[in-house]
Amino acid sequence: MSERESERNFQKILQVLRDHQSVHFEACVRCGLCGKSCHVYLSDPSVENLPVTKAQKVVGLQRKKSEEVDEKFLLSLQESVYGRCTGCGRCNLNCSIGLNIASIIRVGRTILSALGRTPEKLLRPLKNQLEYGNQMMVSADEMRETATWIASDLRLESGQESFDIPIDKEGARILYLVNPREIKFAPLSLMAAAGVFGAAKESWTLASRFFDVTNFGFIAGDDESMKQVAEAVFSEGKRLGVREVILSECGHGARVFKWDSGVASPLPTKSIIELLDLYIEQGRVRLDKKKNAARVTLHDPCNLVRWSGVSEAQRRVLREACADFKEMIPNRAQNYCCGGGGGMQLLQECSEVRLRSAEIKANQIRSSGAKVVATPCHTCIDQLTELNKKYQLKVEISTVTELVYNALLY
Repeated sequence: MSERESERNFQKILQVLRDHQSVHFEACVRCGLCGKSCHVYLSDPSVENLPVTKAQKVVGLQRKKSEEVDEKFLLSLQESVYGRCTGCGRCNLNCSIGLNIASIIRVGRTILSALGRTPEKLLRPLKNQLEYGNQMMVSADEMRETATWIASDLRLESGQESFDIPIDKEGARILYLVNPREIKFAPLSLMAAAGVFGAAKESWTLASRFFDVTNFGFIAGDDESMKQVAEAVFSEGKRLGVREVILSECGHGARVFKWDSGVASPLPTKSIIELLDLYIEQGRVRLDKKKNAARVTLHDPCNLVRWSGVSEAQRRVLREACADFKEMIPNRAQNYCCGGGGGMQLLQECSEVRLRSAEIKANQIRSSGAKVVATPCHTCIDQLTELNKKYQLKVEISTVTELVYNALLY
C-alpha cells in the first residue's frame, strides 16, 4: 500500500468515525464483562473473540497514524467485524456502562465499506438488490410463474377456491415483502402466508419489482446503499397505493425497515408475526392447536427481538397454534444468537467459527426436548438446519407462519 493510498484511506476512516459520533467510543472501561454474553467468545475464550477487543480495533483508529492503517491491520479488522461477530447485540446487555458495543463493531464494517473492502460474497447480493430489485435476481416473470403454481397448490391443499397470490394489485391494504428464497427455495413459506391471508380475508399483494425484505446494505455496513434499498421498497408501496407494509419472517429485515434504514417510512410497517397476533386477537383466523401436537420451542432472532422489541407476539401466536409450547432457556432478549447472522452464512471462511459458536444454541434446543424449532427468520432457519445436521438434533425447523397455517380451521 503506497503512502498516498494509506493517507487517502485514513481520511475516509476519520470521516466515518466523525459521522458516527466517535466520542462515545472512548467510554469503554475495558472490564471485559461483554465476553460473558458473546456466543463466539464462550465457544472459544480467546482475547481476539472478546467483544471489547473487536470494538477496540474500531475505537483505536482515532489514535493511529495513517501509516499504521496498513494492509495487515485492515485484514485484521475485516476478520474481526465480519468473521468473529454476527452483530447479535447480546454483548450490549452485559456492558457495565451500557455501551452499544455491537453498533461500534458495525462501524468497522462501514469503514471497510468506505474503503471498498466489503467481502465480495456480501457485496454481490447488495449489487443485485440495487440493480435487479432483489438479492437473488428473481425476475417479474419468474415471480409470477412461481406464484401461479404455489396458489394452485394452495387451493388444492386447503380446498379454498378463493385463495390466491396477487401481484401488483393496486389499492390492496397491505404490501407483503418476502425473502427471495421463498420464491427460489422455500415456496411452502409463501404458501403458508398466502393461506393465512386468505383465511383472514386480507386484502394483500406482492410487488413484482422491489419485493425483497432483506437489505444487504445493512449487513455490509454500507449505509447509503441501505437507504437506497429501503427507499425503493417504500416507493413500491406508494406506487401500488397500499396502506401498510408487512414484512415476511426476517430478523434484520424487521430491524431495518422498522427502525434502522435511515429512511422515514411513509407507511406503517410491521412484521407478519405482529399481524398474526392481531388476526388471532380479532378472531379473523380460527386455529386447532391439536394439529401441531409435537412439542415446539422458539428461537428468538436477535434482530427481531433484541434489536426490534418484538418478543411477545410470537409467543402468543405459538400458544394458540401449538398444543405443547416449551421455552428455551434463556429466551427473549437474553436468548443466544444462532450464529448465522451478520452475513456470516455466506462467508465460507467463517464456517468453522459459525458452527462452533452455535453449539450453545444446539444445547438450548436439545434441553428443551422439542421436536419442532420455530423461528421467525429465514437466515436463522438456514443456520438451524445446519446445526440440526451437525449436532444430530433430530428436530424439524419451521417458520411461525407455517405452524399457524398448519393449524388453520376453514
